[in-house]
Amino acid sequence: MKKKILSLTIAIAFTAPAMAQQAVEVLHWWTAGGEAAALGVLKGNLEKEGIKWNDMPVAGGGGEQAMTAVRARVTSGNPPAAVQMLGFDIQDWAKQGVLADMNDLANKEGWDKTVPLALQKFSKFNGKWVAAPVNVHSTNWVWANKAVLEKAGVKAEPKTWDDFIAALDKVQKAGFIGLAQGGQPWQETTMFDGVVLSAGGLDFYKKAFIDLDQKALNSPTMIKAFDRMSQLRKYADKDFSGRDWNVAAGMVISGKAGFQIMGDWAKGEFIAAKKVPGKDFLCFRVPGTQGIVSFNADQFAMFKVGADKVAAQTKLASAILNPGFQSAFNVVKGSAPARTDVSDAAFDDCGKKAIKDLAEANKNNTLVGSMAQGHTVPASIKNAFYDVVTRHFNGQIDSKKAAAELAAAAKG
Repeated sequence: MKKKILSLTIAIAFTAPAMAQQAVEVLHWWTAGGEAAALGVLKGNLEKEGIKWNDMPVAGGGGEQAMTAVRARVTSGNPPAAVQMLGFDIQDWAKQGVLADMNDLANKEGWDKTVPLALQKFSKFNGKWVAAPVNVHSTNWVWANKAVLEKAGVKAEPKTWDDFIAALDKVQKAGFIGLAQGGQPWQETTMFDGVVLSAGGLDFYKKAFIDLDQKALNSPTMIKAFDRMSQLRKYADKDFSGRDWNVAAGMVISGKAGFQIMGDWAKGEFIAAKKVPGKDFLCFRVPGTQGIVSFNADQFAMFKVGADKVAAQTKLASAILNPGFQSAFNVVKGSAPARTDVSDAAFDDCGKKAIKDLAEANKNNTLVGSMAQGHTVPASIKNAFYDVVTRHFNGQIDSKKAAAELAAAAKG
């Protein structure tokens, strides 16, 4: 999620030791149907452990407002036990020396052997575990309404970019919206993740968004990626600006639109609407990116707390990485478990594909952080990239200027 700085604060407090009463205060952005259902799994599991749940949702995303609240708590010397955050945000807090050392628990439970290596880059700081990953989301997915495709004469899943454009054409000509899109910078840049991978491949993506290579950022290949974004823009409806991602997903679910390019949190919306993969909707990688998984992961960064709260914090971290919880939570959320040893038995066809793709990408070193979701560059550069991508998508700059501006933003 999601695509801004996300925050889920969990404060664990005790009354008198004899009562052993525990409570969690949760500030989160999981308010859409599929998200709320997934959150219910965590809530239910914690309540079974005797932990009272105090819910504080922030509709539309956590953002800077939520992070400001966390900063105030840390500054006042009363940090929460855990904060949900993404990628580089974890590293930024770790550099401030306020995160806890979870190595004893991680060593005891074998996290090094089960958590994908690319995730560990963000879960650890200076060799120490400071966060517990909840899931592995992936951004290079396409979601499609099967009935709409059949009515439009799209007979097969698009395998190439040209196939995809041809399918969008057919859907549009059949009277449907080709591409359900939400006009928000993080959404457009999330779509850009898959488009760049498709246009340039994994090595190019890494050079551009991890190495920040100037030649890659301002290159014919990047211009090609922006040209593909211009192609996609033609298939969005005129009212896309400002639309939330779950509303766009609803357009595909209801049969108003044929496709949506969005992270696999979108699947939670389909499941919440009682739709069945293969029967009602299709899930496949952005054409040209099969074999590559661009990821983001919701993680709980563990803050340094008083000695009386360490036991509860450790219990929470252990519960998050429990295989049973990982399965139950991610079945509902639409993501893959943050462990490679969780069975796919409880997952639907899209979930099984996500787990299989993740395992292969982890093995083949084709698991790469999502730039749009804060897993390749720090927030300052990511936000500058957002600005370039969204201005281009809205027709304010052409592809050549957009590539040049990406390179300039990277220098900043």
